[in-house]
Formats: sequence, C-alpha cells, structure tokens
Amino acid sequence: MNGTSRPYGLLAEVTHRCPLHCVYCSNPLALLERQDELAADDWLRVINQAAELGVVQVHLSGGEPLVRGDLEMLVAECRRLGLYTNLITSGLGLTESRADSLVAAGLNSAQLSIQGDAAESTNLVAASKRFDKKEAAARIIRAAGLPLNMNVVLHRLNLDRLDAIIDVCVQWGAERLELANTQYYGWALRNRELLMPGKAQLDEAVEVYRRRKAELAGRTELLWILPDYYEPYPKPCMGGWAQTALTVAPDGVVYPCPVAAEITTMEFDSVRDHDLEWIWTKSAAFEAFRGTEWMPDPCRSCSRKELDFGGCRCQAFALTGDAGRTDPVCQHSPDHHLVQDALDRANQKDVGAGGEQLVHRRPTVPARTR
Repeated sequence: MNGTSRPYGLLAEVTHRCPLHCVYCSNPLALLERQDELAADDWLRVINQAAELGVVQVHLSGGEPLVRGDLEMLVAECRRLGLYTNLITSGLGLTESRADSLVAAGLNSAQLSIQGDAAESTNLVAASKRFDKKEAAARIIRAAGLPLNMNVVLHRLNLDRLDAIIDVCVQWGAERLELANTQYYGWALRNRELLMPGKAQLDEAVEVYRRRKAELAGRTELLWILPDYYEPYPKPCMGGWAQTALTVAPDGVVYPCPVAAEITTMEFDSVRDHDLEWIWTKSAAFEAFRGTEWMPDPCRSCSRKELDFGGCRCQAFALTGDAGRTDPVCQHSPDHHLVQDALDRANQKDVGAGGEQLVHRRPTVPARTR
C-alpha cells in the first residue's frame, strides 16, 4: 500500500433519511434523497473492500439507519468477515423484533442519542416529541443483550441540564455516555449563534462532568468531547487527514471524515467508480492533506504539527473557504479572529435578542421504512 496507513474504522452512512430534525446534525445541508442511496449489493461490496483494506470496525449511521429494511443483511456480512458492528441510532423505529433480528445477524453494540433529559428538549432541538420512544429504545437495546452506549450533543440550550441528563442516562442503564460538545459543521454551523455556550456556562458544565465522572466510576463511563473553539490549539484531524478512518456517504462518495462533504472545492471519488483501496491510497482528495508537506506557515514551522496536523481541514474550509489554511481555532492562525469573534458574541448576555430562530434539519423526502 505504498507506505500509506490502513484505516481501522468505516462510518457507513447508509441514508440521510431521519425522523428527527436536529439543529446540530453533521449531515450536509444538501441532504441526499432515497433514490440516490447505494443499494444493498453495493454496500455488501463496500464492506468486503473495507475488510480487505484493513477496517475492523463498521459504524452504521445516517440519518437514521433503521429506516433501511436491509440493515440486517449488512450486519450479517460484517459478521461473516469478522468485523465489529455498531449501530448509531436515534432509537425511533427500534422495536423488540427489529433489535432481535439485528442481534441475530451479528450486531455487536448500539449507541443511542438523546437531546436532553425530557421531551421538551427533544422537541426544541429535534422537532419531535418522541422522548418516550428513546426510553423504550434503551430498554429494548438492553433486553436484546447489547451494551447500551449513549450520546448527547451539548450546547447553550442544554448545558445547564447536564446533571439531569446524566441522571437519565444512568437510570436507563447506559454503560458509556459520550458528552459531545457541539462541533460546528453542517447544521450546527448554521445554528452556531444560538448553540454556542458562554465560557462561564461551559466551565460550570466541566465541573459537573468531573464530579459525576468520579461518582460513576466503575458504573457508567463518561467521556467529554471538547468544544474546540475554547481551546488554544485545534483538535487533531482524525489522527491526521485520511490516516485512521473513512466515511462512505449514502450515495457512495467516500470521505476521509464524516463532514468533508462540506469542502465544495474538492472532488471526492465514489465507490460506484473506484474500489476503496484506490480511493484510500491514490485518489487526489485523500492524498491532498496527508503528512505535513502541504502545510502553510505557521503550521509548517510549528513544533505541534505532528500533534494536531494543522487542525481540521473541514473547519478551515467552513470558516475561511480554503481547506488548506491553518485551522482558525489555533491561536497562531492568521484567521483566529473568526473564532474569537464568535466567542465574543457567545459571551454577550443578549445572545438571541436579535430574533434569530433555530433552523431545523429537514429531509428532502419523508423518512420511510423499506
């Protein structure tokens, strides 16, 4: 493989269809329709090529992957190949019989998302009142013998409820809870003005996390995903661009990370035209930001370039229009003022006083079960 590292994880976004309309969804603003999705045979081919490439984990995501009636077929193929499978789900559409069939096919784990600790949070963020379905899904996952992992995206509208959110997840039996501060891409970037917390609010939440992590040690594992706007240096770009994982979108286009579709100045290849190994090892998009030779200053001469790899290419593009620039989160970036301006607005007391409205993710077609 010409010295190129092998990916260990595949994020299989099998659909963009979803019954929820989350204001922070990482799916692109231009959602793909059902007729654009890869067929089951195409996904089976992708899974086999991923295994040959070195992938050992397959995360089945969307949208809501449960809207696809052929999901069990994909899980079964992963099991045949010895790949670990994880279902990333909103829980809506999960029934006892569906959970049992997925487990029988070989599903290894499930990650259930919630938007807060009550129905009001789900309605505000996801334009859905079906909080009860999420609680039912947690019971179903556990009854099916799967480990219950949970995820909640944190932001200005729910950080003050962190204690209560953790309580709900513990009561539902979560073995692992990912507290994921909003990452500002896609729909989250569209709603950034209303989602970004102030520093004081974030600091209080960090203290809650530390206290609860100590309290729950040995019972529920808590993970804190940093809000990188408040960090002096950017987060590493998935261990470096095209180094550890790849994402296949519903239409078969392959990306080095889940949000790279936002980089509209780059052309990414599809599994309809090339196999995964060629895309991973030879495609121009995957080669574009590997290593350090592409870096401009200040990254090129920075002692941290092997630690954060110049930061996130998708964030650089989202904020500057150029994926090759230093991530503006970095305090040394010539574009850091773009992040600082956002932080200054987030720390004003009158955020939202201008009448801004949350923009909910809306599918181009209704979510339906095949």
